[in-house]
Amino acid sequence: MEHTNLYIDGTWVEGAEKTRFDVINPATEEVLASVASAEVADADAALDAAEAAMALWAAQTPRHRSEVLRKTWELMTARLPEFARLITLENGKARTDAMGEAAYAAEFFRWFAEEAVRADGMITHAPASGARIIVQHKPAGLAVLVTPWNYPAAMGTRKIAPALAAGCAVIIKPASETPLTMLALMPLLEEAGVPKGLVNVLPSRKTGALVDHLLHDPRVRVVSFTGSTAVGRKLLSSAAAQVLKPAMELGGNAPLIVFEDADLDVAVEGTMLAKMRNLGEACTAANRIYVHDNVKAAFVEKLSASMSALKVGDGLDPSVDVGPLVNAETCSKVAEFVEDAVAKGATLHCGGTKPDGKGFFYPPTVLSDVPANADCVNDEIFGPVAAIQSFTDQEDVITRANDTEYGLVAYVFTEDMKRGMQVCERLDYGMVGLNRGLVSDPAAPFGGTKQSGLGREGGHEGMLEFMETQYISASW
Repeated sequence: MEHTNLYIDGTWVEGAEKTRFDVINPATEEVLASVASAEVADADAALDAAEAAMALWAAQTPRHRSEVLRKTWELMTARLPEFARLITLENGKARTDAMGEAAYAAEFFRWFAEEAVRADGMITHAPASGARIIVQHKPAGLAVLVTPWNYPAAMGTRKIAPALAAGCAVIIKPASETPLTMLALMPLLEEAGVPKGLVNVLPSRKTGALVDHLLHDPRVRVVSFTGSTAVGRKLLSSAAAQVLKPAMELGGNAPLIVFEDADLDVAVEGTMLAKMRNLGEACTAANRIYVHDNVKAAFVEKLSASMSALKVGDGLDPSVDVGPLVNAETCSKVAEFVEDAVAKGATLHCGGTKPDGKGFFYPPTVLSDVPANADCVNDEIFGPVAAIQSFTDQEDVITRANDTEYGLVAYVFTEDMKRGMQVCERLDYGMVGLNRGLVSDPAAPFGGTKQSGLGREGGHEGMLEFMETQYISASW
């Protein structure tokens, strides 16, 4: 928490109006730090700095950019415990989860260090005209990055690394709940050789006005956002004025399907990962769990035992498995989901009661026989609640799984690989975990269909989101 000011043009500044806001520890409800809040004038300063820095950075060789990213990975990897502790303090997640996020976040720098030298083009011979078709990829331009609070490190590095690999400069607006981790990353970028002005960080309590101003500046060419579909729609509307290139990773309502032939131990382990990673505060979290009626009782028993065994407490305690939710609003919403489901006929197997005392804690909770009209089935729970429904027919469960405006990720558990692949292909989701509860990987294209987003992050596609394709027609 050494740095709490804005980071513009490689300098720590208080901001044009010197306003600040508090960052709260969700485990204790105490103030961690007072952070500078950016205004529109600060956005203009960041734009000027980014424009100047990008002109030089885009002219660097891919190898040079690659080496800077590789050095950043090395520096961050050496400091994983420090980043994990900061993630826990401002986000609340338990140490194991925080260490996992820190390592995952760092890995994006290594992956895109490798991808930076692979923006391959092509030369072909046009069949009809006889001209040569020359295709290359160029940096798209200044990028505005808007990140959520659930992954304070990884959601930023997943955007910064490919943008820098592509040759772009960025302005990042981290979530107000968790700005400290992103600010702490900046000295590492400096040490690794990232030029001043190439990466600028603007925490702010005036997110809407700030981002809208940035998206209407003609120098900005890309907007990359991770967050709710509702906010994503608003940003797309703002981006339309400049016809910006959008990369949107939006909400989810992930189904998890357990067939009667699944290995239940594997299915429960995968469900624990898909449901409880980051305390369920993830767009990839399993939201609707469909279990075949023949194995439902055994699955519920095993899952309830695993959920009940988790220790709840301050994530700084290494023995704790489950920390607090990020804020009071999120905690209250989760409690309301459970109360609504039980009132409509769901059976509560464990958890379900918020503990007394300080902190935004909610216990791991298992519900079965959750009715289709329960609020938690139709909205993201974003908390440690497993909502289980049963099924008997494969066609029916595929229809139910697809019956949502979202299409980010789904999970399937079966020992029959042929059936597993057939079901995966029929699920209208950008990602599917087959007998796995974890799909996120820097080397894979992360993103969804329908109203879960546009574009992909990670993989080779992640860098292309920050590049424009140029075609040159020539004859020789």
